[in-house]
Amino acid sequence: MKNQIMQLNIARPILVIITGFLLAPIQMFGGAGNEKPSPGPTVENVLAADQELARALRENDTAGIYHLLDKDWAVISTRGGIGEGPSIFPDGIRTGHLTRKTYELSEPRVRLFGDIALVTTKVKTSGMFEGKSFDVKERQTDTWLWKNGAWKCILTHESNLQE
Repeated sequence: MKNQIMQLNIARPILVIITGFLLAPIQMFGGAGNEKPSPGPTVENVLAADQELARALRENDTAGIYHLLDKDWAVISTRGGIGEGPSIFPDGIRTGHLTRKTYELSEPRVRLFGDIALVTTKVKTSGMFEGKSFDVKERQTDTWLWKNGAWKCILTHESNLQE
C-alpha cells in the first residue's frame, strides 16, 4: 500500500507535466470555443461597421456612435461646412439639439483599398435639429480605416439628393 502511494505521488507530477505539454498548443493557437482572430479588412466587415453606425445614429446611441468614429473624424455637411471630432453627434444628442427618428441606408457601394474602405450609400433620415423637424435624402460616403483590428470611420461626406 505504501509503495502504491509513493508511485501515485511520483505519477501525479508527471501527469500534470504531460497534460501541460498537450494543452500548450491549444492555448497558444486557440481551441474550440475561443474567439477567432479578426480576418482583417473585408468588404463584409466594413459594410457591417457602416450598418452598425447607421443603427447607432437611428437609435440616438451616443456611446455606439462615439465608438465607431475615429478621434480625428470629420464630417463635410450637405452645405459644405466641416465638423470635426467624434463627439459632434453624441454631444448634439445629449444636449437635445439633435434627435433622429429615422436613419435608413440603401444602395451600398463598397470599395476596399487595403486598410482603407469607402462606403457610399443613399441615406434617408428624419428627426429634429435645434427644434425644427427635418426629413432629408442624401448620398453619403464614409471613409473607414482598419485600425487595431476594427474599422473606424475617419470622414463622412454628405450630398443632398433631389428626387
